[in-house]
Amino acid sequence: MLNKFTPQVLMNLKDEVALVTGAGGQLGAEIVSALLQCGAKVIAIDSSSDALEKKTIAMDWASKPVLTIAADIRKRENVSNVFDQSIAHFGKIHHLINNAGVSVFEPFLERAEESIDLVMDVNLKGTLFCIQEYLKQKKTMPALRGVIINVASHYGMISPDPRIYTDCDRKNSEIYGATKAGIIQMTRYFSVHAAEFGVRVNAVSPGGVRNPENPQGEDFQKNYAFRCPLGRMAETWEIIGPVIFLLSPAANYVTGQNIVVDGGMTSW
Repeated sequence: MLNKFTPQVLMNLKDEVALVTGAGGQLGAEIVSALLQCGAKVIAIDSSSDALEKKTIAMDWASKPVLTIAADIRKRENVSNVFDQSIAHFGKIHHLINNAGVSVFEPFLERAEESIDLVMDVNLKGTLFCIQEYLKQKKTMPALRGVIINVASHYGMISPDPRIYTDCDRKNSEIYGATKAGIIQMTRYFSVHAAEFGVRVNAVSPGGVRNPENPQGEDFQKNYAFRCPLGRMAETWEIIGPVIFLLSPAANYVTGQNIVVDGGMTSW
């Protein structure tokens, strides 16, 4: 039996269709490209049509099986339309990667209601709407292999250390952490309730990821490295491996888990 499970088989996503939200962002775009390299077809969703256009050019998506759709997932009807367009184009959807997420950075005592609503609506409501629509269509195609991956954060498990933000204004917010904690819990919930649809549900919680296009402050990076057991921030590609693993047949008996990819920061 084990002889069947070669690396080529275990990590093979050939001709499977995956929908990725937040595809115009740093991590989302790399997830799309990694899926393509594994043989998948991809629906790339982002609220910004400009971001999708730039990634399409930079990563040559136009020559690949990628359907790009600009949509605001805070609205249920928009999400429904995304799934309708995707099914019309590819005929089916195997996997859902809920990667879209936002944060806000003003001082917490000045946090406006609009800021709170934005983060909750994108991170929690948008994720929930996508899961609902995905499971509705999955119910009509029970034979398809199906996986949901929710991108959470190590800040859904621990608080940001304010001492590391010496030259960085992007202080992660309480509402961001609360929504990411909610995504981890939502992952556990749907791992139970989506099992009847033949769907596995897991989360990936990245730690701090270096942004080469808009680098974090030098002091912040040094402070973060001191705080992290592996002594540095993550590179984007280092988050991709766990995502592909969880999508692949190699993880066929893994569900309800939150894989933390943070260089050990949550270990102390």
